[in-house]
Amino acid sequence: MERYDLVYRLYDEYDTKTLREYQEFVDVFPAIDSRAALEHWQEANTVLEERKDEIRGDFAAGETFAETAARATREQAFTALDLNAKYDRAVNVLVLDVDETLRSAGGTDNEIPRDTLHMLTEFHEAGIPIVICTGQTLENVKGFAIQGLGSEIVHSGDLSIVYEAGTGVFTPGHGANTKQLLYEDLDEEIRTVFDDVRSRVLPEAPTDLRRGCHLQGNEFNVTMKPNYETGTSQARAVIDEALVYLIDLLADAVGSALEIGDDDGSDTRTIEGNAVVEWTRAFYADQDPEIRAVLESEQAYPDLDADSIPSVLAETLERIDVAYYEADAAEIGSLELNKVVGVERALEVLGIDDPFALVMGDSKSDLRVMKWVDDNDAGIAAAPEHASQDTLDHVLRTDDLVFDQGKSVDVLRTVYALNLLARLE
Repeated sequence: MERYDLVYRLYDEYDTKTLREYQEFVDVFPAIDSRAALEHWQEANTVLEERKDEIRGDFAAGETFAETAARATREQAFTALDLNAKYDRAVNVLVLDVDETLRSAGGTDNEIPRDTLHMLTEFHEAGIPIVICTGQTLENVKGFAIQGLGSEIVHSGDLSIVYEAGTGVFTPGHGANTKQLLYEDLDEEIRTVFDDVRSRVLPEAPTDLRRGCHLQGNEFNVTMKPNYETGTSQARAVIDEALVYLIDLLADAVGSALEIGDDDGSDTRTIEGNAVVEWTRAFYADQDPEIRAVLESEQAYPDLDADSIPSVLAETLERIDVAYYEADAAEIGSLELNKVVGVERALEVLGIDDPFALVMGDSKSDLRVMKWVDDNDAGIAAAPEHASQDTLDHVLRTDDLVFDQGKSVDVLRTVYALNLLARLE
């Protein structure tokens, strides 16, 4: 109980709120070419150090408590203590989703807030590697990572990017292991299906889809994005139509790869008396209630029993993921390539043999990583309040690390305090 007593004393006897305000000002004060502004910053930094010195002089582990008070609120500090009591480990790697996790279109103008970026630099300076784990393309992620964190951190050898939800891993500064194309390890049948879909997806699309959608610049996954603002009614309508079209195109590509066709040589691919496209719609409707709802609304839901899908077709479809993001994207990807596979490879390249990770994310793909660390006693999970319900349920069930939209920094500060307090004997 001694640590708890000391933290009670810290927050009861010192004006930690003002201390944090000084710390935040010093940390994120913008670079301004002004003598007056620089003098103002120096004055604030002097007061900050004086307030920290009071704590440093009053506690045996004064530096630890001064930094904890300057970074974390009372609630965050006690949450950190609870996490330390439960796991008896400090976090040694961050695994972070980007969209609607680090940044949020609704809360931060779709930019990573400056206080969040600063906390990430603090972790980097403390020697904690960062794995950015996203469905975005590599070029997009590299761009905002360099812009936000700086080229020095991105190319430090302690940052890895798992992109396209696990199809590739990019870890600058690791020689031959810098870029690993995990999709090249898939067997030829699956790669043929994806090549077929990619080559036809826009050329064969109906006119309204060709005008209303574009392909995300992926190396492997096939993602249709709206030519309208994400979240609008126009985006929702075109992505709903795109989902049905993508499933049907996938069905034809799989049928071709498996050499499924009518005995009479017609263009319609059938198996066991039903069209392959109907079986495929039934399969993915059974996999995801959101997909089923879209198929129903588009009058494309088949009257077929998913349990009766022919095994020759089901065995291939079980290896391919169809993802639907309302008013945002329709996508196909390989289930053999996911964020877990990508994270495992990133940790291998970074040389982290015994990970204890903070995993932050909002979607089903992030949930796989959260469950992986939970199953292997390899970390903790956090999610924004607007995360998918399954993701939110998992986080609430484990450590209840749920944060407000656009406030990922709150969890980062909690974990930073955890790592500070874990040093105490």
